[in-house]
Parts: sequence; C-alpha cells; structure tokens
Amino acid sequence: MSRIDADRPFHPVRIAVLTVSDTRGLDHDRSGDTLVARIAEAGHLLADRAIVRDEVSEIVAKLRGWVADPDIDAVISTGGTGLTGRDVTVEAHRQVYEKEIEAFGTLFTMVSFQKIGTSAIQSRACAGVAGGTYLFALPGSPGACKDAWDEILKPQFDARHRPCNFVEIMPRLDEHLRRK
Repeated sequence: MSRIDADRPFHPVRIAVLTVSDTRGLDHDRSGDTLVARIAEAGHLLADRAIVRDEVSEIVAKLRGWVADPDIDAVISTGGTGLTGRDVTVEAHRQVYEKEIEAFGTLFTMVSFQKIGTSAIQSRACAGVAGGTYLFALPGSPGACKDAWDEILKPQFDARHRPCNFVEIMPRLDEHLRRK
C-alpha cells in the first residue's frame, strides 16, 4: 500500500493554476482558490495563475506557454471538463499532450464516485505530459478540485510517497526531446 517515507527529502513542485471560465474573475474563483490554498499547504510553489475563456485556442496558448516555461513543473486547470458545448478544456489539453496519463481520469472517476455517486460519469477529467510538464484538467467545482488534490495529486507530488510518485520521474519526462 502507499505510504510516506520520512527518510526521503521533500521537493517542492512549481505548479501553475489555470481556471477556464467565461464568467469568473480572480475575485470569485473558488475552485482556483481551493487549488492555490492546497498547493501552498502541501509546501509547493504557485508558479503562476490565470483565467482564460472557454476557447480552445486560448487554453492551448496558455498551456503551451507554461509548458515552455522552465520554471513550471505542472499545470492544473479547473473548469470546462463537462459535457456541454462550451466545455472544451479536454479537447484543448489533448492538443498539447505528448503522452496522456489515461489512468488519471479513471482514478478521478473512482474517487468522485465515492463522493457523488453516478454523477461522476459526467466528468471528463484528464491528464498528460508535454515538454516535461505535467498537465491536469479538473472539473470546475471546488469539491472536485479538493478530491483530485487530496486523493491523487497531493500524494503523487510528494517525493516521499511510496512506492512511486510523479516527482521522482520528472527529470526523465523530456528525455525523448534531448539529443543522445
């Protein structure tokens, strides 16, 4: 079973938070605030924060900009993962991914099912990697952000987490881009 190995050092991860919304601003972005608070509480660094409209081109541009930034290790977006016509975050993320982390969506659904039952079927949460940067797309509710962070991302962003974690493989995420 998973555990924290206290003999290993903690390494802060530099995480950017992106809220996708046509209506929210920073003054009333509860989901973004939830993620920012949890990132800080866990000892990680908020690398950047932004809000973009539910437009594929705007989401892709922001994601690609952050992927190109060597001071950002991971991006967590919130909003736009549902089924309506304006929910385009998943499509934008998939344009950026080099590799998709398929099990993230499955695991998020399992966690969500324990909290909201069959309503979990309406989420298209997803994750991937591009340019050595982790990218996560979460639903736009504070509860979904709490669940994803507390149950999945917090342990995986802790280098002490055993048997394995995202942090320990970060140096090798972009090895295919480097010359041999």
